[in-house]
Amino acid sequence: MSLDKKNQVFEWMKSYAYRFSEKPFRLASGKESQHYFNCKEITLHPERLHLLCEVLIEEVIPKFPGTFGAIGGLTLGADPLTYGLALAYQARGIQKYPLIIRKEAKDHGTGQQVEGFHKEVKQCLVLDDVITTGGSTIKAVRALREVGIEVTKGVCILDRQEGGREALEKEGIHMEALFRKEDFR
Repeated sequence: MSLDKKNQVFEWMKSYAYRFSEKPFRLASGKESQHYFNCKEITLHPERLHLLCEVLIEEVIPKFPGTFGAIGGLTLGADPLTYGLALAYQARGIQKYPLIIRKEAKDHGTGQQVEGFHKEVKQCLVLDDVITTGGSTIKAVRALREVGIEVTKGVCILDRQEGGREALEKEGIHMEALFRKEDFR
């Protein structure tokens, strides 16, 4: 892979996604931090998402042995990544089913929490944009396992290095991050 691609994504992260403030930001985990990362500035921009998915497919995902038939994570952070990666794989002639995991099971219809062709796959690569405590990713992993899908590996754009990776390891998930918070200091 061209280092230029990863460097470009990193520059976009610094310019658009990363914020520092003396007054702490409240994070989804409930924690506070002077460092805030809004990866949607990358994942909801077509050009940035496209290049990010190329970098993940070329550099991060190959670190995992074995295969997986699906990619997905908890809505909303994982949604653009899920679609982008599924399309990037499709462009390479490889089928990876995108799965969306709702925060709660639907209270109507079939009551599903996992959306997509989950009955077609045995393994899923779990995705998240940012991990802090790992709580959102763990919620997705548990929902996937409830429908009979094996989940042992995951990818995120950014690891905030605040215990998420370790919490995921306790759940049997090996998480690889494209970037870590320390990269932005």
